[in-house]
Amino acid sequence: MKPIHTITRRKSRQIFVGNVAIGGDAPISVQSMTNTQTTDVEATVQQIKAIENAGADLVRVSVPTMEAAEAFKEIKKQANIPLITDIHFDYKIALKVAEYGADCLRINPGNIGREDRVREVVASAKDHGIPIRIGVNAGSLEKDLQKKYTEPTPEAMVESAFRHIDILDRLNFDNYKISLKASEIFMTVFAYKQLASQIDNPLHLGITEAGSLRSGTVKSAIGLGLLLAEGIGDTIRVSLASDPVDEVRVGFDILKSLGLRQKGVNLIACPSCSRQKFDVVKVVNELEARLEDINEPIDAAVIGCVVNGPGEAKAVSVGLTGGEPNLMYVDGKTYTKVTNENLVDALEEKIRAQLKLNLDNL
Repeated sequence: MKPIHTITRRKSRQIFVGNVAIGGDAPISVQSMTNTQTTDVEATVQQIKAIENAGADLVRVSVPTMEAAEAFKEIKKQANIPLITDIHFDYKIALKVAEYGADCLRINPGNIGREDRVREVVASAKDHGIPIRIGVNAGSLEKDLQKKYTEPTPEAMVESAFRHIDILDRLNFDNYKISLKASEIFMTVFAYKQLASQIDNPLHLGITEAGSLRSGTVKSAIGLGLLLAEGIGDTIRVSLASDPVDEVRVGFDILKSLGLRQKGVNLIACPSCSRQKFDVVKVVNELEARLEDINEPIDAAVIGCVVNGPGEAKAVSVGLTGGEPNLMYVDGKTYTKVTNENLVDALEEKIRAQLKLNLDNL
């Protein structure tokens, strides 16, 4: 089914985090962050690989101590995906991880002390060809801004961002992206809109500390959706109190819903009702779990009855509509009858076959 609206993205300059382009005409990238102890190299590497297998483009790793920096050296050797290092205050850690191969430094230049230290970090980023992410958070604004605005506001967040931007501009460093995160949706949205109209640097989007899997997904979908629908955003992270793999899946679901990126199976399914001819919820959940390994785009539909079923099933690559009998459609045409006992197996087999056919025809 063709979208009736195409989003025109904001024009931003392009930077690279490892081999992943951010901004310009590059696809909006999806990232997550490890929640293991970075000093536990084995556990952190395992989680990075799980995040990568879920389809993420980038992974961020917190490096709070020099011991963690030494662990990062080993982690980087074992990772295949670009790694962003999250650092606060200690410029020596930034210098160390840059030496060890970090693909991006998440560090606010205004928070690392004297200007000579900032110059040293920026010089290291230049020497190693790695970008910096300026990360403004409503919960950690500078004390004078807290006093000036009395509480976090979009204007306070933007002013904080420009303080860091001005430092990098004075040092002739333009290889950076910016984030302006709050847990309150509209504060985040208004801050990004204000900043987006004043600069052309790529923007990293997120609703920080969004909450649990369910509530955080809803908040992130609304907040990020409002911005993405207006063309704002070059890379996203969905912040959930959940497995980082969930963050990646939700991130791609948000992009797929807006037609901004197609990755994995776009599964259209009815909510089920008494008209259903098979257990829609059970079939959809099992099918989705079986297809989690697929990263290539394909549309599929599972509809429980003949009211909306044929229309939805004919509009996708592989569709199923409940009836007497249940019918499977492939590329808009009736393909075969399917029994209730064989639904999931038949759908999985045909989706994988169609995906292989699509790839062979590229």
